Amino acid sequence: MNPIELNDPQEIEALLGKISLTGQGFCTDCLLADVFDAGLTYPDFLKAHGSDPDARYEDQSPAWANYHVRQGKKVFIVYGGNGTPRRTHTTDTP
Repeated sequence: MNPIELNDPQEIEALLGKISLTGQGFCTDCLLADVFDAGLTYPDFLKAHGSDPDARYEDQSPAWANYHVRQGKKVFIVYGGNGTPRRTHTTDTP
């Protein structure tokens, strides 16, 4: 997949709602639900890159391997996949 960067909250929510992750480590049927669970209710930035055969976008594989989602100073990151266990990290930036 080609890298993507979005700044429109509606586009971000639509894209994340179509992402599912399987394989080792962090898995989900809908990445948007996990972003909401992390406290990002209106994400205003998304950057996705890499390729992971265990990631699906609209039931098409591969999808992106790494996701960086931000709302203000709160950041939710998904990284790994493609043979390594996938992990998440949530933080508040200064």
